[in-house]
Formats: sequence, C-alpha cells, structure tokens
Amino acid sequence: MRRCRLARFALGCLFFLASHCSRGADGNVEVSMSDVVEAEVGKTAIIRCGFSIPVNSTYAYVNWFYMDSHVRKKIIYMVPGMESPEELELKGRVRMGEDFALTVSKVTPQDAKVYVCQVGAGSAGVGENRTELRVSKAPETPEVKVADSAASLSVMNEIAVCVSRNGYPTPAITWYKDENLLESDGEEINIRFTITKESSGLFTVSSSLSAQVTKEDRKAIFHCQVNYSLMGANKTSRSNAFNISVNYPSVNISFVISEPNREIKEGDKVTLLCEGDGNPPPEYTFFRVKNGTEEKLQSTDTGKLVLENVMRKDSGLYQCQAFDLQSMDELKADVKLSVNYLEIPTITKDPPRHLKEGDNLLLTCGSSSSKPLEFQWKKEGKVIVRERVLNITDVTHEASGSYSCIVSVPEIPGLSHRKQVSVNVHSKPRLFPVEEVVFVHEGKLLSLTCAAVSNPRPSILWTTSVNSTLMPNSTIITTDVSNEQRNSTFSVFVTKEILESEIRCSARNNQGEASHRFKMRPRIEEQTTAGSPTSTKQGSESQGVIIVPIVICILAIALLGAVLYFLHKKGKLPCGRSGKQEITKPEAHKDEIVVEVKSDKLPEEAGLLQGADSEKRSAGDQGEKYIDLRN
Repeated sequence: MRRCRLARFALGCLFFLASHCSRGADGNVEVSMSDVVEAEVGKTAIIRCGFSIPVNSTYAYVNWFYMDSHVRKKIIYMVPGMESPEELELKGRVRMGEDFALTVSKVTPQDAKVYVCQVGAGSAGVGENRTELRVSKAPETPEVKVADSAASLSVMNEIAVCVSRNGYPTPAITWYKDENLLESDGEEINIRFTITKESSGLFTVSSSLSAQVTKEDRKAIFHCQVNYSLMGANKTSRSNAFNISVNYPSVNISFVISEPNREIKEGDKVTLLCEGDGNPPPEYTFFRVKNGTEEKLQSTDTGKLVLENVMRKDSGLYQCQAFDLQSMDELKADVKLSVNYLEIPTITKDPPRHLKEGDNLLLTCGSSSSKPLEFQWKKEGKVIVRERVLNITDVTHEASGSYSCIVSVPEIPGLSHRKQVSVNVHSKPRLFPVEEVVFVHEGKLLSLTCAAVSNPRPSILWTTSVNSTLMPNSTIITTDVSNEQRNSTFSVFVTKEILESEIRCSARNNQGEASHRFKMRPRIEEQTTAGSPTSTKQGSESQGVIIVPIVICILAIALLGAVLYFLHKKGKLPCGRSGKQEITKPEAHKDEIVVEVKSDKLPEEAGLLQGADSEKRSAGDQGEKYIDLRN
C-alpha cells in the first residue's frame, strides 16, 4: 500500500515537471479559458477551451480534467478521430464538442469544481488552462412558525423559527422588526442558525429568534428573509409578516356605554363595555351602586354587561371591577346610566258631562318626562293646535268625533305617546229632504225620502195635512246609516186625496224636532210631433197654445159655410163665374153643396171640412179652388 502511494506521488511529480518544462520549453501552445462559469442546478453547463498552436502544427490530443483535493482526474480526452470519456462519475452527462468545449448536463452541486483543459501539439509542446464551475440554486420561500405561547415581559422568549429549504450554495437568514434588521447581542436578542445538507447536496437553513419583548411589541410587525446567490447575482426572499402575542398586566380599565352619544329611552337595549389594557384581559365583575351599597350583577371575561328593555328604574351608577391574574391587582371604574322616559298622557275634559250645541269645550293634555315636552292635538289625522290645551267655543254637531293628544320629546327621536278622547255633542235633528215640490201621477207609486242627523239618533214620523195618520196601503222603510244618521223612505200610490194634501216628514230626539213638508203637484204629459211624451207643466201649456188657434179656425170656416148656404137658399147669392164659363155640377150631385177652401192646415184638420160621404176629387178638379153652391 505504501509502495502504491509512493508510485503515485512520483508519477505526479514527473507529470508536474513535464508539464512545466513543456510550457517553459516552447510556449508555442496557448490555451485560453474563462476564470469562472456559472450554472444552475439541474441545467447544462458549458466550459469552453480555446487554444492556438504554430501554423505548421496540428493538435495531437485534448484532455479534460477536474481537480479533486489537488489531484487531477481525467474526465475525457480526444485525439484526432477519436473521443473517449474516462470519468465514471460524469458518464452519460459529459461530452466534448467540435470546438473542444466541455458540456455537463443536469448539473448537480457536486459538479462545482475546477476544470482543466490540456492541449498537446506534438513537437510544438503542451499548453493548458483552468476554469472554476460555480453551481447555484434558489432556496424555497422561507416559512415562519410563530411560538404558540405568548411572550412575557422581562424574560427571554422564543419568538419564531424561520426555515428555508433546498438552496445552493448555503443561504443565510436575517430577521426584521418593523423593517429594522435584528442582530444578536446575547442579552436582549438571540439568533441561532442551523445548516442541514440534504442527500441531494442542497442545503436547508433554519434560524430561531428569541428576545426580551416590551408591551409595545404587541403592535410590531416581524418577518425573516433568506439571502442567497444565483448565477452570480445576490438575491433575497422574505417570509410572510406576523405579529406576536405579549402578556402584560392591566394598569388601567375603561368603563363606558357602547353608544355614548345616543340618548337612551325606556325600552332600549343598552350595552356597557369594561376593558382593561392588559393581555390576557382580566376577569370582570359588574355591580350596581344603590345608596352606597354594591349590588352584584354578573361576572364575565368578555367585559360586556347587556341590559335588555331598560326602564327608568334602571338609571343609576354602575361599577366594573377588574382582577388581573398577572399582577394580582384589582382595578375599578364607574359609569352613570340615565334612562329617559315619557309618561302616557292624560286628558282632562271640561265640562265632563255631555255637550250641547252652543257649549264650550276645554280639553287639557298632561304628561311628564325627563326632557322638555311638545304637545299637539289632532282630529282625523289633521293637526288642530300645537299646544297643551284645546279650546273649542260654541260647539256644533260637527265638533263630535275622536281627538288625539300627541306628546313627544323633541330631543329624543322616537319617544312619543298619544291619548284619544271621544267628544259627543248632543244636537237636535237636521233634515236633508231632496225637494219641496213634487210632481206626481195619479195612480202611480210615490216615494219620498228623509235623511235626519242628530245626537242621539232621531226617530222619523210621516203624516199628511189631510189626516194626521198615514194613508192606507203606504209603506215606510227606515235605515240606520250611523250612530247619528237615520234615513226613512215613505211610499204610497197617488190618490186625489194625496194630490190635495201635503206630506210631512218629522225627525225628533230629546234635543228637539225638525220637519219638512212635501207639496204635491200633478204632472201633465202630452205627445210631441215626434210622438214622445212630455211631463212638465211648461210642455203642457205650449201644446195648449198651439191647439186653441187651430180649433178657432175650424169653427170660423164652418160658420162661413153655413152663412153661404143660407144666402144661396134665399136666392140672394148670384151663381156663375165672370161671364163666359158656367159652373155645372154632375147630375148625381145636384143637391149637394160643394165647399172647397184653400188652406195650409194639416191633412187631418182639412179633413174636418169634407162632405159626409168623404169622396175624393177627380184628377181634373185639382186646379183653382172655389166654392160652388147649386140647387
């Protein structure tokens, strides 16, 4: 074994001397390479080898080595027309290109080495150079695990642990509070760093932060950051921000009403809030103070006291006591609760007895409240007055009805009450007949209606001027419309006795009586030229004016005919016409008197002048009209 080591050492020395002697001897072969090549884990790295040899020479071989603990290990070599890899560790991932560059695929952290390119050119000598391959990989985003327990004051507390996995080369972790870098000082801040090399050759780093916290740290924002190098560039990745829980005793407590600016009224829900400034919160106990005595209400760790449907009796002083388990101190705070109220109003009526028309009415509304009040009176939804007192003078029946007094507290919206009172004004009846003169038909049915309004509701009586009792075969239908109105309908067939009388409707109650007379008038109906009947007095009279002149004309014509006939019999009336023509009469009608009168009368009127046989004239007798009187 020892001999093998000596042999290897001797070969190494000879190789070193040979290489240096060859360089120094000729210096004609020059090899150029980059000092550093960057590659990312899992990707491909290309290490280039450039060389120059004398013009009349060619290369004899190219060898690639990597350094392993100052020992060269051949990776691959090439002689003209042949390439041969030798390193088993890189087998399948390494090759040499036509430009003699070394290509390493699927780079791993273990590939981060120094690589040597050696070129031999026969008698021109040997030249070589080297490149460092640097491998890198970005670590995973750091994750933070915050300590489960809250931090206490004045002691060193573990705050959180930050972990970042699978990075290369080894990343570093730093801590920040409110964006300010935290550095370990061994007293108030302690940071511990751990590196773990995975089987893949990558590194997982973790860092724990411990510190002495203050009360103000409960609002601080912490985060960790991993710093690493990737492809020659410095980069960072930060964790999510977080807060920590800090335990500290309560020094002060506040005790308030949840809605301090709201006016509280009876029926409201009220929440009292008690809060200490420590963490965790203390235990709260609520009391009500009456006459210097504390009445315990409840204990809770939420600091809320809820009062449902408060009343004025709930007004007073309330106290919160907080007991801190860290400092073992007891703290107290008070709050005063004022519950506003409004009494249901009362109404005083003057006079209290039933009113009569003409009386005066005074309604007074009264109430009490914790705040100034506002009054208003309404009737049927309409505001009458905005005062406490409602004064109505000389009341009438229309003053009856329901009145509402509405009392409210202007300073407290929604706080109002109302009270109603009914007013009844006793009044004598009032009648509402439809008409005074009624035109009727004898033998036909007549219906008359009276509507009477009063308080109390009246009774209605029907009578006639001829007989104080009702006519036989008459009917009365009475209907109660409301508590104050009654309607009555009287129906009877019209007789001569009805036409000669007046019908009276009377309404009566304990306040008085009212009556109305209906006067009967006959209704005259005639046919117009169009055959339509008329039923008014004016229409009847116009028809009479037309008929009377017609009758007079007919009588005058008849009288004239009689006079002419008489003169003819006495022979005092000459016959014939002006000389040349003789008026003759057919033989069959010699003893008849022919009277023909030109007239504009209607055909039926003219017909009254025709002869007894009512014969019509022939077509030849329709010329000039004349009167022919013959024996």
